[in-house]
Order: sequence, then C-alpha cells, then structure tokens
Amino acid sequence: MNECSFILNERRIKNKGENIMVEKGKKRGPKYDKIIDAAVVVIAQNGYHQAQVSKIAREAGVADGTIYLYFKNKEDLLISLFQKKMGSFIDKTEEQIARKDNAMDKLFTLIDMHFKHLGSDYELAIVTQLELRQTNKALRAQIGEVLKKYLTLVDHILDEGIKSGLFIEELDIRLARQMIFGTLDETVTNWVMKDHKFELEALAKPLHNLLINGLSK
Repeated sequence: MNECSFILNERRIKNKGENIMVEKGKKRGPKYDKIIDAAVVVIAQNGYHQAQVSKIAREAGVADGTIYLYFKNKEDLLISLFQKKMGSFIDKTEEQIARKDNAMDKLFTLIDMHFKHLGSDYELAIVTQLELRQTNKALRAQIGEVLKKYLTLVDHILDEGIKSGLFIEELDIRLARQMIFGTLDETVTNWVMKDHKFELEALAKPLHNLLINGLSK
C-alpha cells in the first residue's frame, strides 16, 4: 500500500468475542470486511449520495451504530473501501508482474489484471468508474493519493522498457502513463455504461497491441 495506508498497531482488542486489529484508531476484523463489501453493493445500487449508512448496515447484517465503530462517517467508509479494494488489487498485480521477464509482458499483465479485477465485479466497477466521481473535491484528492502506487507501477514498467531497449528511448513516461491509465479507465467506464454487454477481459490483448504498436503498419 502507499503512504495513505494505515500503520498497524499490533495491539488487539476484544469486541463481543471478536478479535479486531486496531490501526491508528481504526478497527479491523470480519465485520469491517462485511461492511466494506456491503458498501460496494449499496453504493452501486443506490448511488453514493443515496447510500445511507442504515442501508449499508442492513446489507452487512449489523446495527447502524456498528458502522461507527469502524468508520468515522460515510466519507471515511468510501475512502477505506477504495483503499482496501485497490490496495489488494495492486498487491496481486505486483506479484504477477514480478514473475514476468520483460516490460512488454509486464504491461500486458497489468492490463489483463485490471480488466479481470473489475470485469469480475460489476458492482465494484460501478463504484470506481461512476460513483467515486460524484464525490467532492477533497474526497477525490484522497482517492488520487490511493492511485499513486498504481501509477508508479506503470511508470516502473515504462522505465524498464526504455532501459531494456523494448520501448523507444525518447518515450515520455508521464505522457505514456496518462495514456495507458486513461485508456484502461475509459474502456472500463464504457463497459459499465453499456451494462457489461461485452467481455471486458477479451479486450486486454487488442488493447495491449494497440498501445505497443500504435497505428502504424
């Protein structure tokens, strides 16, 4: 995780027989995960602004007050949701990329896993592609902080490709990263807007070819 990640405090407390890890005042445990997953469902179905805490609690099977044992408010829940889901995805992507021998294969792996991750969870895709963009500027700034590690991962792939001679030496890493992420992001958004009527994962190879080979013959 990146600098927005919580620093774990090894102290544990008991809450009605449940082990909960405390992180800078934030509790973790099975109920935390249930609330996060419930928030994805409720926000996807109702929209962020109509996703009342009471609805999330009902979906998670907990009392309304239990939400506030884990999150300060709905905004904190949304940021925590994105940190958890995106953090887990980045960790898995890094593991897979580390097994590849060159930058081209690493770039394909990143694209493929991006599409698999969101293509397998339509409700999460709705939240990340549509609902997160309906939040205020301060929340979007925090979400941007969470994305930094993912964008840095793209930068590392591009830098490796340049140094190995697979990518052109004059490649502008910042511009290329924006193009790659923007293309992935827009492709997933289009998939969401069209009610996932096409297979997102099937686009990984043609999109990779387009990014690598461009429009030339």
